[in-house]
Amino acid sequence: MMKPILSTYLYFSLFMHMIVVTIFVAGNSPPIYKPVEDITVNCGSSGTIFNDHDQRTWTGDIYSKFSPLEPQAVGNTSIFKEAPHSYTVLQVPYTTARLSHFEFTYRFFNLTPGQKFVRLYFYPASYPDFDPSKAFFSVKAGGFTLLHDFNASVTAAASGLEETVYREFCMNIEEEEEPSLSITFTPSRAIQDAYAFINGIEIVSMPVNLYYTPRGIQYVGTENIFRIENNTALEAVYRINVGGSELFFDKDTGMYRNWNAYGDEQIHLEELSLDRSVLPQNDSIQLHFAKIPEYSAPKEVYQTARAMGNDTAINKSYNLTWQFPVDSNFNYLVRLHFCEFQAGIWEIGDQVFLIYLHNIPAETTADIIEWSGGNGFPIYRDYLVSMQLPSSTGTGSKAKVNLTIALQANPHDWRTLISDAMLNGLEIFKLNNSEGNLAGPNPDPPPMDPTNTTSSSGPEKPKLRNTHLLAIVAGVVPTTIALLSVLWLFLGFRRRQKLKDYGGGSTRGATNSTKSRGSSLPSNLCHYFSLAEIKDATRNFSEICIIGRGGFGNVYKGYLDGAATPVAIKRLKPESSQGAHEFKTEIEMLSHLRHRHLVSLIGYCADEGEMILVYDMMDRGALSDYLYHKDNPSLPWEQRLEICIGAARGLHYLHTSAQYTIIHRDVKSTNILLDEKWVAKVSDFGLSKMGTTSMSKTHISTMVKGSFGYLDPEYYRRNQLTEKSDVYSFGVVLCEVLCGRPAFLRTAGKKQMSLAEWAKSCHREGTLDQIIDPSLKGKIGKACLNKFVEMAISCIHDNGIQRPSMNDVVWGLEYALQLHQKAERDLDFKGEDEVALMNDNDAAPAGFSTSCCWEEEETSNSLNSSGLTKLSSSDQNSTTNESIKGMSRIVFSGINDTDGR
Repeated sequence: MMKPILSTYLYFSLFMHMIVVTIFVAGNSPPIYKPVEDITVNCGSSGTIFNDHDQRTWTGDIYSKFSPLEPQAVGNTSIFKEAPHSYTVLQVPYTTARLSHFEFTYRFFNLTPGQKFVRLYFYPASYPDFDPSKAFFSVKAGGFTLLHDFNASVTAAASGLEETVYREFCMNIEEEEEPSLSITFTPSRAIQDAYAFINGIEIVSMPVNLYYTPRGIQYVGTENIFRIENNTALEAVYRINVGGSELFFDKDTGMYRNWNAYGDEQIHLEELSLDRSVLPQNDSIQLHFAKIPEYSAPKEVYQTARAMGNDTAINKSYNLTWQFPVDSNFNYLVRLHFCEFQAGIWEIGDQVFLIYLHNIPAETTADIIEWSGGNGFPIYRDYLVSMQLPSSTGTGSKAKVNLTIALQANPHDWRTLISDAMLNGLEIFKLNNSEGNLAGPNPDPPPMDPTNTTSSSGPEKPKLRNTHLLAIVAGVVPTTIALLSVLWLFLGFRRRQKLKDYGGGSTRGATNSTKSRGSSLPSNLCHYFSLAEIKDATRNFSEICIIGRGGFGNVYKGYLDGAATPVAIKRLKPESSQGAHEFKTEIEMLSHLRHRHLVSLIGYCADEGEMILVYDMMDRGALSDYLYHKDNPSLPWEQRLEICIGAARGLHYLHTSAQYTIIHRDVKSTNILLDEKWVAKVSDFGLSKMGTTSMSKTHISTMVKGSFGYLDPEYYRRNQLTEKSDVYSFGVVLCEVLCGRPAFLRTAGKKQMSLAEWAKSCHREGTLDQIIDPSLKGKIGKACLNKFVEMAISCIHDNGIQRPSMNDVVWGLEYALQLHQKAERDLDFKGEDEVALMNDNDAAPAGFSTSCCWEEEETSNSLNSSGLTKLSSSDQNSTTNESIKGMSRIVFSGINDTDGR
């Protein structure tokens, strides 16, 4: 038994996981609904942890009242494991897990009778001594089968979640002498050495009949009425804030529900414009909850919506349609949320539209005003949809089917004032079948895709992040579960050989066999080293050769070619969060890239299961070492600018000048390395994403990954990765360069933990001079400082559209450097005494004190009016070998600089 130790770092990790949207429970208004039952279990942990983010105490299940019960058998004991650290999975309850090859049961006694949410959290990591491909198990609770032969790894990978799976169920606790709930985890009997695991369990009370409807609901397309009573269990499959941003659980009305925005982006509008379908948020409207309880949904759901627009001809020809993949052969509760908040729609009949569910008319005269009672009155409508497949299709012929929701302006009623339709929010719940089963099949494993980019041809299926709940791709029938297990075992067994195949066997240099085996590595750029060569270069991985340590493993300084060539050798630990996928990504990315400001990959080794990368030696180490590590001398301002410009050029090359659009996804000061001549080079491409430069989509849909303090808030909220995500991270680096402190400082006060948020706050308040690195005060010219701050603050704008491109960042930093050099020449010409006198007499700009900068003659620093000449992307970067020699220099015509750059 291993008892995990949670450091102080983990207490702050959940906060940083969400800081990008600056959601703080403190200061929020009290929740509308307060659950009677609010149980949170941190499985595989002992003691309690107070979570600052959700303001709740999570209780460990070791030696507590939540300790699971197991049949008494020899060796029948659960194992407690601390979850491997991950870029994104560092928060409770994903930090620990309970794992067992035997059945185990959690029993919750003395519960308050009534309807409850039951939420299960899974992190399918590679726990020591447990193979993720063997994690096939079933979950039963309250007489219902919630999951059957469930595999979290396959589910996460297939749905694009990548790391965590979160499932939410609704069930009723009967009123009896000792109301209780048992949740049983049973490893699959069909899989040898199968095991079950769980990271967290949550039980939360819900208001009576929130989703249970004793009054009855009519099945769409039939006359049949069904009552969702207490003997029914439901699984929440989708919960969408239509037209709005994601609402995390602390924005809910007190029941900790997550309202996703992602998936709403996959709306099918045929010839309509997606942007035109989003109605402006109306947060000034006074909502009146007359027909439904106020806790039904957050007010933000009713203040945002999608509509069809104001083109009557188009609206009567096309539908506003969503498609949601669901398990077949189940019935579904579909709840549609409405609130009319548009000016001009006040009376019954002003806007009437049609609603189709699964291509069946559900409403032919939908009128929100009539349903709700007026403009600004929220309402929801419930429908039951049967997704049963005809018997002629064959058993298991189609595990997933699309449940479509379509709105259409009434094409026949010409009396309506506005020919339009709108929707504010939606929820979809699966109902248990007659056998008490809610479980669907596991999805198919996704095809291996080195770049993991989204297709540009046609719309994607809607996906949710770790906040919900679904397997998007077509599922497999139960008879194929064993085959899936064999497949995953085979992949694990082949892992070493597969990595070895990238280099064409154990010989030095890639051979033709590499290409014949489907490797994407170019044989002329990537070198394969044997493990013997690596050991020889590092003195058998001697401690004296270590020059760096990290969560991924150690970095060694080694020598090749008879000790003539120094290199940096990164050896990944098997349990590292940077696993085989990141290892492969790094090789594939850097094998195709050559640029003066990108770290060069010399080769790699995959012998005997090792994952080793060999790079050019970067003698000076990381930029972070010279910003806030006091053992190193402080860098002068001009040198800092040169380093920033070099790193920006490298990122700009990735975004625009390579064969593919490459998004680094982990830009930070520790990944900007410096060679012996202080030339900056961007490193660590394990998280990078690639897409063709001609792809029509403007973003890549992917699980959020990155580093605390550098994560783009827009990327976090919407799961949409763009080049502007790198721009945000680089903006944080610029703040580090100016302020000389880390991006995230957990020992600082709440307002100062995140450097980006602190810098923006100080900039707004005009106190930015107070947080500048003390070693720089009095050494930066005012115009230079203004331009640098302008670039940094614009890079960390919450809205990606308002951030500059890396091309503009390069240009702005080059301009700042020219302004600094001009100020230095003026200082040399005027003399220090004269400049000091000038500083005393002239006022500094708002936000800066005269003690931290020199005054200069007025020089424009506007991007549009400075008189600068900008070169195109093709001028600044090149995919040919010329790029290795550096970027073309920018000519600044707006300042007196006869020397140029």
